[in-house]
Parts: sequence; C-alpha cells; structure tokens
Amino acid sequence: MRKDVRILLVGEPKVGKTSLIMSLVSEEFPDVVPYRAEEITIPADVTPERVPTHIVDYSEAEQTDEQLFQEISKANVICIVYAVNNKKSIEKVTSHWIPLITENTDKDSRVPLILVGNKSDLVEHSSMETILPIMNQYSEIETCVECSAKNLKNISELFYYAQKAVLHPTGPLYCPEKKDMKPLCVKALTRIFKVSDLDNDGNLNDNELNFFQRTCFNTPLEPQALEDVKNVVRKNLIDGVCDNGLTLKGFLFLHTLFIQRGRHETTWTVLRRFGYDDDLELNQDYLFPPLKIPPDCTTELNHNAYLFLQSVFDKHDKDRDCALSPEELRDLFDVFPYMPWGPDVNNTVCTNDQGWITYQGYLSQWTLTTYLDVQRCLEYLGYLGYSIIAEQESQAAGITVTRDKKIDLQKRQTQRSVFRCNVFGDIGSGKSGFLQAFLGRNLMRQKTIKEEHRSYYAINTTYVYGQEKYLLLHEVFPDFDYLSDADLACDIVCLVYDISNPYSFEYCAKVFKQYFMDSKTPCMMIAAKSDLPEVKQMYGCSPLEFCRRHKMPPPQSFTCNAASAPNRDIYTKLTTMAMYPHARLRCMCTCNRCTFCLCQNFLNSELLQTVRAKLYAVVLRRHVSQADLKSSTFWLRASVGATVFAVLGFAMYRVLLKTR
Repeated sequence: MRKDVRILLVGEPKVGKTSLIMSLVSEEFPDVVPYRAEEITIPADVTPERVPTHIVDYSEAEQTDEQLFQEISKANVICIVYAVNNKKSIEKVTSHWIPLITENTDKDSRVPLILVGNKSDLVEHSSMETILPIMNQYSEIETCVECSAKNLKNISELFYYAQKAVLHPTGPLYCPEKKDMKPLCVKALTRIFKVSDLDNDGNLNDNELNFFQRTCFNTPLEPQALEDVKNVVRKNLIDGVCDNGLTLKGFLFLHTLFIQRGRHETTWTVLRRFGYDDDLELNQDYLFPPLKIPPDCTTELNHNAYLFLQSVFDKHDKDRDCALSPEELRDLFDVFPYMPWGPDVNNTVCTNDQGWITYQGYLSQWTLTTYLDVQRCLEYLGYLGYSIIAEQESQAAGITVTRDKKIDLQKRQTQRSVFRCNVFGDIGSGKSGFLQAFLGRNLMRQKTIKEEHRSYYAINTTYVYGQEKYLLLHEVFPDFDYLSDADLACDIVCLVYDISNPYSFEYCAKVFKQYFMDSKTPCMMIAAKSDLPEVKQMYGCSPLEFCRRHKMPPPQSFTCNAASAPNRDIYTKLTTMAMYPHARLRCMCTCNRCTFCLCQNFLNSELLQTVRAKLYAVVLRRHVSQADLKSSTFWLRASVGATVFAVLGFAMYRVLLKTR
C-alpha cells in the first residue's frame, strides 16, 4: 500500500478547479475564489482508505508550463476538470489535456485519469453521452464523475474515486476492450488459488474458502453467504462449481465480476495480502523479509517450517509413494515464476530407484538451501505462501539462526541440526564417489550420472546417539593455491586419498598442514577405494603415522564399489566429530553397542556421577589427622575400599563384554 496519494487538478480556466478544492475543505461554496488554491494535505484518519492525501491545484494564470510538467510528473492521479455547460472545455479534454499528460509521463508508469464534470447545477442534462466514447477510447481513464462545487454534489465522492484510482487501479487488472482480466492478473490470482487449495483437489471447499476469507478480510463467510456466492457462479458458469467447491474458473469469474461492478478494491485486497504490488509483481519486502544473521552463525528451518513443507509435499504426492515424480514436482513449483530445482538436485539428495526425489530428499534439499542461501529459501517460502498458510508475520518466522560457534565450543554442546563437512582430495581420489555413497549409491549407479548433472553437494540425515542430524558434504575443487574462506569454513574436514595411487596422500597432507593444522576444526582421513590393492604412499611417513603425529583418528577405510548401498558408518562418525569437536574420540564407533560405547555411557551415567561425587566429598572433606595417617587400620580400610572398587569395575566390564 502506498504511503500517500498526490491528486492534481487540471483543466481550462474557470471550469471550477479551485472551487472544488475549497468546497471540499470548507464544506461550503466560497464567496471569493482565488486564482489558485494552495496545496492541501488531508490526514490519513480522515480519508476512507487511511492514507494521507495531497491535493494540488493548477492555474494557467499563475504557473508556467514547466511548473505544470513538474506537477504532472509528481502526481499519482490527475483529475481533468471540465464544465458540463461548456462544450469547448469538453473538447479540450481530448485535444489538449490527455495528449499533454501522455507526453509528460513515463509510458511504463501509467497515471490514472479521472474526468470531472463540474457545474452540474447549471444544466438539467448529463454530459455522460459525450464522455462515454472518450472513456472507451482512452484506457487510462478510470471513471467520470459529475459534480457541483456550488451545491457540494459528489465533491467527497470525486476525491474518493481519485484516491481509489491510485490505491486500487483498474488498469493493471482489467482490459475494457476485451472485457476480461489481463494476463498478469489472471496469473497472480491463479497462484493465489493454488496456494489456497490446501488439499490440491482443484476446488476450494467451504473450509478453504473460509480460511481464504479470514486471511484476506479478517472475517469468515456465513454458510448462507457461501452458498449465495456459489449460486452466482453456477448461474453464469457451467464448470464454475464442482463437488460443491469453487473451481479456478469460478474463482477467476468472481474477481472479474467484482472489477466489472466497480469493486476492484476487493481484488486488490486479495492481491496485496498475498504479496503483490501495483505492477502485479511479488513485492520484494514480501519475498525478502529482514533477517539478521550475526557472524559465525548458521541458518536452519525450525519445526513450524518443516511442518509446512511436509504439508506441501503431502499435498502434491498424489500417488502416496513418498516420492515426487517429475509431474508432481512441476505441479508443486507451478506457483513459482521459474523452476527452482535443476537436474543436479537429484544428485544432491536421496532419490528412489526411478530417480525421483523422496520425502527425505525433499526435506534435505530445503535444509541445504536454508543453510547455504537463506535469502533464496525465504523467497521460495514466499512463493509457496508460508506466511499466509502458517499464519506467520513473514517467512523469517520459519528460520532459526543458530548461536555463535565459539559459544558452542565453550559450552561443549550444540543445539544445531545441520553440520557441514568440506571434502578435500586430489583429482581422482574418490571425492565424488564419497558424496554419492552418502546418498546410498554404489559405484554402478554413480556411473549413470551425467557430467552436466553432477553436484558438488550431498546432504542426508544421520543419527548420533538417537538424535537425527543433517550432514552436508561439500566437495572442494582441488586447487591448492586458491582456497576461499567458504572452502575453509566448516564443522569438520574430510581428507580423501586413493590407497591405490602412491601420490594421492601428499595432497591431503599439504592441505592439512597449510590450512587446518593449527585450527580447532576436527579432521578425518579417508582411505578411499579400499577394495583395490593398497600401495605405499610417496610421502615422508605413512598415513597412519601422519594421523598419530597430528592427533587425528586413524585413516578410515572406505569403498563405494559394493553390490548394495555403501556402508554409512563413516558418515555417522563424521557427524559425531562435528557435534563434539572438543572430544578426542579414541573409539570411532558410534553404534552404542560395542564395549567401549557401553562403558563410556556407564561412566557418564548420572548414577555413577552421583556416587563419585559422594566419594570425593567423603575423602576430601573428611578431616584426616596425623594419627590417622600413622594408623595401620586407616590404611587397611583404604586398601580394602580401593580393592572393592577395582573388583566391581572389572565385574562390570565382564558383564558388558558378555552382552557384546
């Protein structure tokens, strides 16, 4: 909605321009009329549309042509005033004023015109028969109003229509020649219909119509009013109502009817509620609401956003196979001005055997977009109508900005759900295979991927101690001399080398020493292509010795050359290290079943922590005298206590070992 409206009155001398303004302000006809009225401003609380309105007069006697041209360029709407008892002033509308205004306005930003027939009190006939052909000839003319400054007839209505022509213009919506809505208007209303069709059955049922009515006009429709609306459509369109629901044709017909009956403010209210501006383009403020992201913070979708995206998926998954076919995906993105996902997305997330994006892959791609480019995510959510359907202030309400990573390191815990792993390695080391294996694709399936559809990202879920997390793998181009900050910013580094290539490990060692040896980012070495014969790496030390020297976990063997889907344990280990970068994990297993994991869980249990705290309290707080230290009884008790504790610990270890 505009912040204000500027109305300019032009016309031949002595047609009553100034009188109209003064009659509006004083609510009486002035005895003395000056050549020109000063610019007046009507406050927002006085106008029907609650928008400040500036009214500007023009006088040929007091103003130059240059001043007139400047006023025309600043005006939002121009009222061309003529006297109904003066034929010459009517002729001047088409011979002088409309051409003059057209020459001094931008062709792309059309200024609406209002024809004003003043002095209707001096004649008994109407000038509408003469004016109607002019209105049909010029599409920029919004309406014509006959009024009388002397009798105060239609004065308020005149300025209301002028204000309405700016705030609710007919031009972008309707073509008078074709007597139909313009293509851009049809396109915008079609998107609104599809967003409002919550079950995607092609009809707006009573619940959906009520939700739409409440969203746009803050009040639901009574059952009888709903039925009356559908009856109007039934009488005029055969296929306007189907299964007692309003079809797209019926929806468009209703808005055409509103516009034809002069109620285009109804259509504009709907358009603006769904984010459209005066040019029927989605407003930038709607698509990109403000969102502050401090340094070292990441962006994730919150629970409400995931629920909304799940409902969108369910709405378009018509065959209920938990995957989106190409047709279903096109239908989902039909409310977008372009197709946002290209063929590379199918190689970034999980797909089924037919290559269709699965439910998990769909959510993963949204998670990836939010993490890498949150502004694009806000834009996409805007196209889907998130703020409207989820009844939120804006799309920003669906985004969580995580806290600074430094705070996570200090507190040794994180609330983040998405972790980034940058994958480094020389050409041919197996990086791409490592990414695709994360999506469950073995070497045979990877060979079917076209080079132009290749993706340098892969994202999927992993489970760390029962918690679902997203791991985002990013393959970094192997250009050692030009690694950007984005290449280095991550939660964990994965260094991949080919065990069958004697020169492959050297690249990983150089990258680690150059960029990560002194950083706090955890690193893991991956010995790829472990199905091939291992050769000695032509480096100063073996990969295992290198890892020991730099306090890294030992190299992890990996291959994607398997009959079925590759093993996913390595990705769980990566996510665990990303979640707990401060911890030195002696065991790289996260299965929660092996002896080490069970012992770790037992040692970290609340029961053992409580017992240990009480023992410390007894030993440290108890006053031990010199006599106690010399007493053999004291030392005997201490020895027995230590022995019992050791026996219990060994017994617990044996029990856990048997369980394993």
